[in-house]
Formats: sequence, C-alpha cells, structure tokens
Amino acid sequence: MPEEDWGWKPPRQAGSLSYYPAVGSVILRRMKWRLCLLLLFSPSVHSAPATHGAVATVHPLATEAALEAMRSGGNAVDAIVAAALTLGVVDSHNAGLGGGCFLLIRTPDGSFVGIDGREQAPAAATADMFVREGKSDPRLSQFGALAIAVPGALAAYDYASRTHGRIPLARHLEAAAHLAANGFQVTRTLAKRLEENAGELRHFESSRAVFLKPDGSPWREGDLFAQLDLAQSYKSIASKGTSWFYEGPFASAAAAWMKANGGLITEADFKSYQFKLREPVRTTYRGCEVVGFPPPSSGGVHVGQILNILEQFDLKKLGSESPEFVHIVAEAMKLAFADRAHWLGDPDFAPVPRGLISKEYAARLAAKIDRRRVSAVQGHETPPRSAEDVFGKHTTHFSAADAEGFWVACTATINTSFGSKVVIPSTGIVMNNQMDDFSLQPGVPNYFGLVGAEANAVAPGKRPLSSMSPTIVSRDGRPILSVGAAGGPTIISQTLLAILYVVDFGMPAGKALAMPRFHHQWLPDELRVERSMPEKVRRDLEKRGHKLKLVESIGVAQAVAFDGRKSEFTGVADPRTEGKAGAF
Repeated sequence: MPEEDWGWKPPRQAGSLSYYPAVGSVILRRMKWRLCLLLLFSPSVHSAPATHGAVATVHPLATEAALEAMRSGGNAVDAIVAAALTLGVVDSHNAGLGGGCFLLIRTPDGSFVGIDGREQAPAAATADMFVREGKSDPRLSQFGALAIAVPGALAAYDYASRTHGRIPLARHLEAAAHLAANGFQVTRTLAKRLEENAGELRHFESSRAVFLKPDGSPWREGDLFAQLDLAQSYKSIASKGTSWFYEGPFASAAAAWMKANGGLITEADFKSYQFKLREPVRTTYRGCEVVGFPPPSSGGVHVGQILNILEQFDLKKLGSESPEFVHIVAEAMKLAFADRAHWLGDPDFAPVPRGLISKEYAARLAAKIDRRRVSAVQGHETPPRSAEDVFGKHTTHFSAADAEGFWVACTATINTSFGSKVVIPSTGIVMNNQMDDFSLQPGVPNYFGLVGAEANAVAPGKRPLSSMSPTIVSRDGRPILSVGAAGGPTIISQTLLAILYVVDFGMPAGKALAMPRFHHQWLPDELRVERSMPEKVRRDLEKRGHKLKLVESIGVAQAVAFDGRKSEFTGVADPRTEGKAGAF
C-alpha cells in the first residue's frame, strides 16, 4: 500500500516514562490537571446543583472528554460519541473502532432512536465455518482471523453525531488522537488485562508491538502508554471521513491481513456494511416506561420479559436483601434465558416473537415459579402468536443526559478482552471476536457459556445475538434513569437489578449499583452471586436448591439518574472499577 495513503507516521515509541525524558513530566502534569478537573465535576464533591447534565463511563479520561464536549456546547449525544472514541484509546481491551455498539437515544421531543452498529458476519461465512471433524472448535471463533466480524461502531457514532449532535465527529476524533499520541497512564485494570492476555497478544506481531514492551512483557500500572498508529488512524478518519475506514486504506489493510492469515473478510464486506435503525423495545413496569434495544440485542427483550414476570410479585414487601427476593428474581432469569437460547437472533434472518414481552405470557411464566424451592426449567416456552407477531426486519457501557432532554445509553464491545487479539498492522485498531456470539452448533456453549439454536446460527451478513442492554426508564413521561452494563450475559442481570433497586425500592442510583449482584442464565444450572452477598442469604438460597458459584464481581454497570424534585442530574460509575462519573 502506498505510504502516502497513510500519511507520515513518527517512529513507534515505547510506553515507559523513562523513554520520554523531555515530555514525560509535562504529560504527567497534564494528566494530573485532567483528573483534578474531573473530580471538580464529580457529583460526589461538586457542591452546586448538577442541572446541565451528567455522564458515567469506565475511565476518568473518557468521562472528562464527555464533560468537555457538553461544556463546549454539545449535548448528551456529543458526550457519548466523545466518550466512545476516547474509550477506544484508553479502554481498548473492551471497545473501539474494531468492534460494534448499540446506541439508544431519547430526543427532547420524547421520541426514541435505536442505532444498531453491531458487527456482522462476512459474505463468505458459513454455518459450519467453525466445525472441524464434526465438532465445533471454539478456539477458531475466539482467536485470530476467523473470529472477526465486520465492525460497525464507527458507522453508528458517525450517524449519531451527524443527526443528533452539535459537534463534528472530526473534532472528537482529533481530541482522542491527541490523547493516543501523547499517552496516558496505564490503569490497574488495563495492566491486569494485558498481563492476562499477553500470551495470545504475542502471537501477532502487530499486537505485540502495540501492547507489549520490546522485551515481550506487558505494560505495567503507571506506565505512560502511547499509541501512535491509532492516533494516525483517528486523524485519517477526521480528515478523510468514515470512507477511509470502510472504503479506503483501512479496509484494504484489513482485507490484505485477512487474506494472508486465513480470514474471510474482504474490502467488499467493509464497503457493504450499513448501520441499521431499530424500533426500540417498550414495556411498562410498576407505572414506569422501560425502553430497551431490540434484536439482535437480547437485552431489551429479556430485561422487559423478566420485569413483566416480576411484576406479578410484591418485591418491595420481600425486601431488597432478602433471600426470597434473590430466589424469585433468579427463577425469573432462568425462564427468560431458556427462551433466549431458542428464540433470539438477528431479526433480519430469524423470526423473533414479540410475544416474549407480553404481559399475558409473563403471567404464565410467573405461575411456574415456586416461591420456596428451585424449579426445573427443561427448555423454552412458546409465547403467543410466535409465528406471525415478530420483530421487524430492518462491551463497555456509558450513559449521558442533558437538560435539553437528550438521554443516551450506549453499550460498545469487541467481545472478550482485546477481542480476537488481532491489531491490523500500522493502524493500532484492535479487531473484535464477535463471531463467537453466534451459535457455532446447536446446544454448544460459547465463551460465556451461552447456548443457542438455529435462530442464531452463522450466516453471511448476519449479526450475532448480543446481551447488550442499553436502557432508559421514564416516569410520568420524564426519564429518570439511563443504565446498562458490561459483562457478557450478566449485562441483562445487571441492568435488570439496577432497575429493580431504583423502581421497587426507591434507591438512589449510586446505592443501586453498589448492591450485591447475582445472575442465572439457565445453562449452566448455577446461580452466580458476588461474595459481598451476606452469608446468611447465601445459606438460605442453598437450602432452596440453588447451586451457588461465588465470584468477586459480576460485571460493570454505569448509570445516569435524574431527581425531579431537585431538578438534578447524577452520574454513577460502578464502584467495582476505576470508572468515573461527572455532572455539572
């Protein structure tokens, strides 16, 4: 590829402070100033009412970028786009331009827009592409060239920015490029992910050059980490538009790498990619309207379905920390995930019944729950009019809201940590391993232990099923909560629990996100609970027949809330991570 197509690139630089004797101290001072500014606008220390807006992300610098966008005249959509592009720099093990996203936007006139930037299978994909000698090989769908689906995040951010934002996409890209070029301090979380995945990152020269030191060791907490190739890619998109990515040098470079490494994606796959506008899933829960994302997300459907089941029970009377509450919610989760395994897939390829979120169907499922003991769930149920009433054809979470009336919930992902572990050479862009979200064979679990059926089988141009659950909750026509999470299938449970704690128990969003979490996905038949759940509750659950699996943490959630009595916004970052929230 001609060098002039890429523009000049300075020599690759190492990521330790000792390598930057002239600029290291300057950048560190800038970092300290940025973090102090962020704390100034953090709701925990901000003394003035936060009446303009709020944002929450998993990284302080992404939150700062979002706040700066709003302070510069942008709205909540601009804030989300700024955060997303910044996360592609500082949180690249979770999300970036090599992945996908779902954007749920509530506009000032009360209407909702769902922007589907989900990855899709290449045109050459086949249902048995991961099957070897009659058996699926999960390694192929999780690592390397075949694991990669055509990314859609950039197309979604571009559309959101053009149609609902005020700040040009190029300005957000330039700001993120500056950060990538100058570097940022490696956080504890990033250092841990690098250490855990160093072995697989070493497999590809381009990945090794970005994420590992010259001696092959990963960057450590506190190192200054610069990504010059990624900075140049961002600048190229800023100056030449998204066509640079989907029809120009990046598409050519990615296709060439795929051909050399046994992949299927071609330049034509990039050129043909289109984001899709989806009609959001809408249901009600105890007088609130709950709006979520439709298929190929399973999140909106199953958060709504579980809420409808739980509406049959007086959860408030049970108490938020009672074993009865945990038991009933877990049983409802099981029923929904059994349905997910059978019915859910890309609605452009498979009929996904709308009856899954009907109140009538939920009441039928609720009647199956034994309030005292675990009930066996053999498989899916059949919702009403499952054949004819279907959804129409057509992983990090961050939320934002503003006083104008824009509310945004966005969940973005490259799937597992560092996705396929592939960085396209000379671009700095990490590619997803989203093909693993398809059902490789009926009944065969993926990385997260989820099973699927024909509805989620691999097919050319198809989008894999997702658990991403960007959700906006309104009361009396006014939004009160934007929430979502990261963590594979636990995204659904985390989002659900946040809504329950806020709506049923009246908790502020901060307390809701700090509560002990639990998750049941039908298969495997186990109830995952965080260690913070009281031992007394855990013992009671075991007596009811639950097989408990103790974990330190179940995912990461972010939220923005609005208190109508005080007319104040609050951003809430999950206390389980180093994320930050800000409001002003």
